[in-house]
Amino acid sequence: MGSSSQGIFRRRAVDLITERLADEPVVAVQGPRSVGKSVLLRGVASDHGVPVFDLDDPATLAEVRADPSLYAASDRPVCIDEYQKAPETLAAIKSELNRELSPGRFLLAGSTTRDALPILSEALTGRIHFLEVLPLSQGEILGTEENLLEELLRSPDDVIASARSKPSSTTREDYIEKIVAGGFPLALARAPRARGRWFEDYVRQTLERDVLALSRIRQGAQLRALLERLAGQTGQLLNMGMAASKLGMTQTKTEDYTKLLEAVYLVRRLPAWGKTLRSHAGMRPKIHVVDSGVAAHLLRLTQKKLGSLDPTAAQQFGHLLETFVVGELLKQASWLDGLNCGHWRVRDGGEADFVVEDDRGHVIGFEVKASRQVHGKDFDGLKSLRNAVGQNFLAGIVLSLGERSYTYVPQMHVLPIDRIWTRN
Repeated sequence: MGSSSQGIFRRRAVDLITERLADEPVVAVQGPRSVGKSVLLRGVASDHGVPVFDLDDPATLAEVRADPSLYAASDRPVCIDEYQKAPETLAAIKSELNRELSPGRFLLAGSTTRDALPILSEALTGRIHFLEVLPLSQGEILGTEENLLEELLRSPDDVIASARSKPSSTTREDYIEKIVAGGFPLALARAPRARGRWFEDYVRQTLERDVLALSRIRQGAQLRALLERLAGQTGQLLNMGMAASKLGMTQTKTEDYTKLLEAVYLVRRLPAWGKTLRSHAGMRPKIHVVDSGVAAHLLRLTQKKLGSLDPTAAQQFGHLLETFVVGELLKQASWLDGLNCGHWRVRDGGEADFVVEDDRGHVIGFEVKASRQVHGKDFDGLKSLRNAVGQNFLAGIVLSLGERSYTYVPQMHVLPIDRIWTRN
């Protein structure tokens, strides 16, 4: 099933949840608010003929808090939405699992990262599996099954050989449209002219509701200002000192506020990968806004502005394009087991925007180029990565706005960006 005119999308997470419940006693689905976690939860609950306890509802929340053991006691799957609002249920879940540790006992959904709820991991260590659900991928939007990451890890040469037969027809304007639209179902269901209001309401409500639930923060205006500052760094190395200086905040406070923004899935750090491989490998993470549509809104970049020939807009387009591409690759990574993702940068300037390592130790590097033409120097960072990794290096991929797929030299390839979600 693909997307429909009513804005209903078939999520890859549906099958993943079913698979994980067959093996794990507790599955926790986590991701940004409004990505469709509640829809997924209701679907599973309907299949098993059980209710969903939605802790966003004040009455349900009060009842669950009053007697959490009553709601945790069931031999059928117990489905709890926004579970982070009642951490006391975790003790009741643990007690139930001590009585009967069998697969598929609990399905939880929440809008904060697991790092923000250490009590969860501590209470259910070894008994809980986390599944991240991110904004819609381009394949989910279009109703296609995309598996580029999996296919590349299996055989990069086969991917390139197959892609050569079908040049890309996606234009720069098409990519801009996708970037500013983002991947939130409710935003995509709106007309383009109305999406700005949705993005603004989403950001405001996430800051006012979800952040407040995590921390009694007194200076909400500073949090919004920091979010906008970090959006200005999207697709770049995180410079916490610069953000702190521009906002007149201490670096410690800026770090704490950034962690709150990460906890509610507004931004994410892409860690430096392979820090132990070479002494001069960079250590700083990159920062990405989780959804490119939200990033464009925070930067006040419309489709028209990004499509102009203004040099500043062109630079901003490059950063947004990287965030968009990295987001698509991270979505595919979230559907696979055992992947380690990050970025690669050495102090002499070589870099790869995205690196993925599988559980065999095999490595693929990606470089994103906001141009149609790819030049030899665009492979410099990928070659540096290959030299560091050695025989475990599978491929270096430059993703460009161009039409053609080809091999530049052995192990170094060029693919159009839309090959991430299209099939030949």
